[in-house]
Amino acid sequence: MRAGGGREALPLALRLLLIATACGLVFALLNLPDGRARAPGTGGERERAGGLGPRLLAEQVRGREARRLSVVTEEVDGQSDEIAAEEDERISESPPDTKEKIWMMQDQLIMAKAYLHFASPHGSTHLARELKLRMKEIGRAISHSSGGSHVPGSALQKMKAMETTLSKAQRTYPRCCQMTSKLRAMTQNSEDLLRAHQSESSFLEQVAARTLPKGHHCLAMRLTTEYFSLDPTEREFPKRNSRQMDGYYHYALFSDSVLASAVVVNSTVAASKDPRMIVFHIVTDALNFPAMMMWFLTNPPAPAAIQIESLDNLKWLPSDFSSRFKQKGIQDLRYTSAFNHLRFYLPEVFPSLSKVLLLDHDVVIQKDLSGLWDIDMKGKVIGAVETCTSDNGYHRLDSLVDFSNASIFNMFDPKTCVFSLGMNIFDLHEWRKQDLAATYNKWFQLGKRQRLWKAGSLPLGQLVFYNQTVPLDHQWHVQGLGHNTNIGREEIESAAVIHYSGKFKPWLEVSISKYRDYWSRHLNYDNPYLQQCNIHG
Repeated sequence: MRAGGGREALPLALRLLLIATACGLVFALLNLPDGRARAPGTGGERERAGGLGPRLLAEQVRGREARRLSVVTEEVDGQSDEIAAEEDERISESPPDTKEKIWMMQDQLIMAKAYLHFASPHGSTHLARELKLRMKEIGRAISHSSGGSHVPGSALQKMKAMETTLSKAQRTYPRCCQMTSKLRAMTQNSEDLLRAHQSESSFLEQVAARTLPKGHHCLAMRLTTEYFSLDPTEREFPKRNSRQMDGYYHYALFSDSVLASAVVVNSTVAASKDPRMIVFHIVTDALNFPAMMMWFLTNPPAPAAIQIESLDNLKWLPSDFSSRFKQKGIQDLRYTSAFNHLRFYLPEVFPSLSKVLLLDHDVVIQKDLSGLWDIDMKGKVIGAVETCTSDNGYHRLDSLVDFSNASIFNMFDPKTCVFSLGMNIFDLHEWRKQDLAATYNKWFQLGKRQRLWKAGSLPLGQLVFYNQTVPLDHQWHVQGLGHNTNIGREEIESAAVIHYSGKFKPWLEVSISKYRDYWSRHLNYDNPYLQQCNIHG
């Protein structure tokens, strides 16, 4: 009934339907006296079996049952069990023979549950009690066997007992069509429950990802209060005409999170070969501006320079800029945040610069990035890592954009490789020369009238910078630490920039714990503000 190699990938619903299909063959054999086929005149079983001859049917089913029982009764060497945290992980770590027996026990549980639901309330109460008892025994046997190097002899005995009970149930309930109907109903009910749990889980994840932790709220309040208690002459950074100094390394960061910004700045300075050449430009909103200022006034990134500006001070932005990206039915701030779209206004934000490195606030810098300014841009506008060879995120343009629209179909290749945002070097001189501001406005307005791509700024970026991208080596930027639990340590530690793209940000309790230290190591948790707000690593 099962091929050992593909067991993990087989969905429960498919397994139930396969069992239902096979049960007609099993019932036909079990209802024959002494295991022999009936005379051709009693042809009901032959019809349900799809026209197979009685002798061939008996031989096929008898052979299958013999193989099954031989696996159950096979002697296995005794070794100690190895219990892991999750049952699926324990099973996956078991030897092949042990996995096969565990899977067989799981199948027995499914069949027993089906018969238990199929049993009439006026039927055999003794059989129902026996099925429940066997289900408890098999459940314990699976728990004790998972992750171990062998299946204990007691578990093999329970499997044999369950086989006997299931045979009784098969003889008691011989009508396969009714069993198939019951299994389908159980499958539908299981699928409905699964969808409900998935919806609930997704909602709770969104709540956890969007709710500001108490410590972060406390930090913002304390910093804001301290900022307004300063004398106005103390609310400024040392004067430095940074926008005019094209010979420096300019890092842009658009963020409303103090701690996230602090980690980006701290990790960049720590990894830099010459931090004296770095100028940070942070743009935040008016609500978080005082807290952001106070943090970096008391924790300056010396010897690097820093400049912080409020979004409200960029008077040349459209008047509805902070709200124009909201979409009906889209609540995820990753898709509706104005900061994600501010990247398309970089030439206006930095009118005197020719190059700037834009970083998302959920990244950590692990290596010196000054080499990005030396990359030959080849007349292109943006340097980015492509995702086609990655197991993370979107790969091709047609996975993000609707190519059924003529405007899209006639202008873009659907198999174009998607590039990642979050760590990008921009040639602002080329940007202005090619007038990509007009390109952005064209696609943004079209996207407001029609639903042409998935939510967020990533699809729009693919269109605006189409054929304007210089591919960077994959080790410059590894993303997915906010949703992908399968990124290896070697890949992470060899990357210049690691990106917590996804909903599980490293400053949230729902973050992926094995990746959190790469972020938290760049905060000094002895800082008085963090201590007062009970923020710990």
